[in-house]
Amino acid sequence: MGKVTTFASWLTKWFTAIVIVWAVFNYVVPQASLWGKSYTGYLLSIVLFGMGLTLSLDDFARILKQPLMIILGTVAHYVIMPLIAVVLCWIFHLDGPLAVGVILVGCCPSGTSSNVMSFLSRGDVALDVSIGILSTLCAPFMIPLLMQFLASQYVEIPAQQLFLTALKVVLIPVALGVICHMIFGESIAMVTPFLPIVSQLAILLIIGVVVAVNQGKLFSPETALAIPVVILHNLSGYGLGYGFSKLMYKVYPKGFRYAQQKAITFEVGMQDSALGATLAMSAFAASPITAIPSTFFSVWHNISGSILSSWWRNHDDRHGIDAESANGEHGEMAKQG
Repeated sequence: MGKVTTFASWLTKWFTAIVIVWAVFNYVVPQASLWGKSYTGYLLSIVLFGMGLTLSLDDFARILKQPLMIILGTVAHYVIMPLIAVVLCWIFHLDGPLAVGVILVGCCPSGTSSNVMSFLSRGDVALDVSIGILSTLCAPFMIPLLMQFLASQYVEIPAQQLFLTALKVVLIPVALGVICHMIFGESIAMVTPFLPIVSQLAILLIIGVVVAVNQGKLFSPETALAIPVVILHNLSGYGLGYGFSKLMYKVYPKGFRYAQQKAITFEVGMQDSALGATLAMSAFAASPITAIPSTFFSVWHNISGSILSSWWRNHDDRHGIDAESANGEHGEMAKQG
């Protein structure tokens, strides 16, 4: 078991680099992953079933104990990221399936990578996980609703198919995972060390499929604009998420402290791009380029999240800011020591 934990830690540490290498490999050798085109939904279901296995009733009880912060964080995510996507499509004059792909990834729930980044930056991981749970549970309802409202000007939105697909690959696997946790209890601890490995391998396979399917169009003039759009989308999400949490600190300083501000920053700015790619491949199968923004997002947000969490931690150490700081004031570590 020690070797499994060590490998899981290694895979998490180098996941960003592995994603890049794997994406390049599938761009050069698309045949390596084309076989998985019909299985992306199952792969994501495995990831979310694993997420459910790690959840207990206490995790859901936390949502009831801290409803204000968790609900506000979730609302911020589902307001900020979709609207940024729409604005960027307008600024860059994106149209058709590519615009739909940008908006689709903007309408997805927060990604599990945000939990890791929040931990690395000394943010409130419990809040991060709680917002992630709630935004994921809301996904089957929010994604079709937001897509119908924000993206129907570009193409006809198969809202019912989006709902049913999201229900099948998100809500049902999570629910089954939670039920298994309740039934088998402590026995789940035996498989828990394997879950990060399985999840990350499944996400890699999904990325490989999308890159392979779109190999000929990935860096074409038609899709090149998706790269700066995705980068700006993610960075704007961080900025507005942090700004929102700072504003809420003035309203509710006991709740939206420095650690919570970090958690909300990552929860707003990082998307479940694997879900975006899976939904695009399913609901918009006739236009595979719809999945390209989600693929770019998968690669980029791991890079940006790693950089931001590392900078934040080093910044706090350099200026003596305690992890339990009220609002990130310099010198708090020294004052509290």
